[in-house]
Amino acid sequence: MRIGLRLLLIFFLVLGLSLWVVLRVFVQEVKPGTRLAMEDSLVDTAHAMAALAAPDMREGRMASGGFAQAIEAYASSRIKADIWGFVKTEPGLHVIVTDDQGVVVFDSEGKAVGQDHSRWNDIYLTLRGQYGARSSLVDEKDPGSTAMHVAAPILDGKRLVGVLSVSRQNRTLDPYVTRSEERILYWSWIVLGVTLALGVIMTWWLASSMSRLTGYALAVARGERAQLPRMGRLSGRTEFTDLAEAVEHMRLKLEDKDYVERYVHTLTHELKSPLAAVKGAAELLQEDLPEADRQRFVGNIQRQTERLHQLIERLLALADVEHMRALDAVEPVDLAALSREVVQSLEPRWHSRQLDVSLQVDSSLNTVVQGSGFLLRQALHNLLDNAIDFSPEAGRIDISLSGDGPEHIIWRVRDHGQGVPDYAADRVFERFYSLPRAEGQDRSSGLGLSMVREVAELHHAQADVGNHPEGGCIATMRLPRQQPQAPQQRAKPADRQSPVGG
Repeated sequence: MRIGLRLLLIFFLVLGLSLWVVLRVFVQEVKPGTRLAMEDSLVDTAHAMAALAAPDMREGRMASGGFAQAIEAYASSRIKADIWGFVKTEPGLHVIVTDDQGVVVFDSEGKAVGQDHSRWNDIYLTLRGQYGARSSLVDEKDPGSTAMHVAAPILDGKRLVGVLSVSRQNRTLDPYVTRSEERILYWSWIVLGVTLALGVIMTWWLASSMSRLTGYALAVARGERAQLPRMGRLSGRTEFTDLAEAVEHMRLKLEDKDYVERYVHTLTHELKSPLAAVKGAAELLQEDLPEADRQRFVGNIQRQTERLHQLIERLLALADVEHMRALDAVEPVDLAALSREVVQSLEPRWHSRQLDVSLQVDSSLNTVVQGSGFLLRQALHNLLDNAIDFSPEAGRIDISLSGDGPEHIIWRVRDHGQGVPDYAADRVFERFYSLPRAEGQDRSSGLGLSMVREVAELHHAQADVGNHPEGGCIATMRLPRQQPQAPQQRAKPADRQSPVGG
């Protein structure tokens, strides 16, 4: 069987089975889903009405109070609402109120006053502090007359004084459910037909493209100067086009083998020459030489070693990853001096906004840590930059350095702005997530704090941004004074991008 026919049959079987399963599940979920939505709205309605009925219930005038009058007016009202083609003219809610023993004291239809409803599930559960709901027949002779009842407690402070139950017949939803099911089936058949047509076209395109590509590959294998087939004339550039060009590129590379050999020869020569010089100088140094000659040969070894080093660095740069896995070099970094440098570099910004920036460092504190001065400067710069953005005009920013035991040092920057909203507390370090700046400033790129997190991970540090108890936002970096001797490389998630400031 040809691959095109196989693809078409598999496509048809998978599509048909998937559509049947989806339709079956979807249609079966329409009615329950609609009723769940109705129950959810009844919950809100019941609790709202219970709160409105509480004053009348506490004062013992439920049957004649303002709440009863409002419900009676609602029950006798006439509604004119066009809901997506369905016209609603009559109220659909039935409201009853019971006392704390489950005896009905108010009924919007006036039928159940005085009856004991304490055994009905909605009233029974609510009286016991639980969520009360039930679905039962309105007319025992009509199996389709079910109604959804949802109850809510009527409270006097924390004391339960009664229960309000709201109900609505499920059959009021039948027109909406029926129309939804009909529309689902109608559009499903249309989608099935269109998808099958597209499947036939796609199968033909795949089969024809593979056939042309196979003929071209066979011609290349025979050594013929075959012309590259034109792929994707109707669909644009595709993977088949890329594959055809890759085969052509491979053919050209094979034909140009001499060029590859010359390149390898040149590279070998570049490595061989300094190695030979180092070897020769090392052999001569084994002899008894004058001090001047010894120094000259030692200098030659150093120069050739540096030449090798630079050559290797260039080669390694070609295979460099998108972002760092660990610190390339560790050096002593004075956080106090670095902080002063960052504050000075941002002085035009905070000075233009009339901000008071203070840096507090204990003179007896050793503020030197091991790390990358460049990366730490970028991180502190981003944190202070954020503090400036979120500070009110003529506000204050406090920067401090403090020790945290003999192993760590903490760098803090606090502004006196609005702080971090609760909804953003867990997202401030997300890439591209940005909050509105103070006084109508434009949002940032959302990359600054993400870069701070990357720098902290590289330094085995902890970065945190939160609200200060006395107001404003406080950002901290808890840095180890010494980096581990053999730092573990960070995992490289596939969706991470290069850490950049901004």
